[in-house]
Amino acid sequence: MTYALAVLVCTGLLVYSVLGIATTPEQDVQRLPRPLWFLLVVLLPFVGPLAWLTAGRPARAPRSRSGSGGPRAGTATTRPPDDDDAFLRSLRERAEEQRRRAERERRAGGDPAAG
Repeated sequence: MTYALAVLVCTGLLVYSVLGIATTPEQDVQRLPRPLWFLLVVLLPFVGPLAWLTAGRPARAPRSRSGSGGPRAGTATTRPPDDDDAFLRSLRERAEEQRRRAERERRAGGDPAAG
């Protein structure tokens, strides 16, 4: 049972590390080039993945402690289009201009339904 658990842990570390190396952008890989990390992880089953996890992968950006996950106070935020008065005003103006243009074209064309 202990052996099976060790094999499972090694396999999990190997898969996790190989996927991590493969998905990390080349410029973010630390200390060694990506191909060397692949070799190290594959050739040294337990030590290689641990080395990647501790020394090779990029450092995480510090998380904000605001708790809300939303924008911080004082930062610019974008509003959804349906809450943006200027956007809604521009839509109304554009629709009105299209109506006027269609009316002019209908009158200029001699449409009998024009009255």
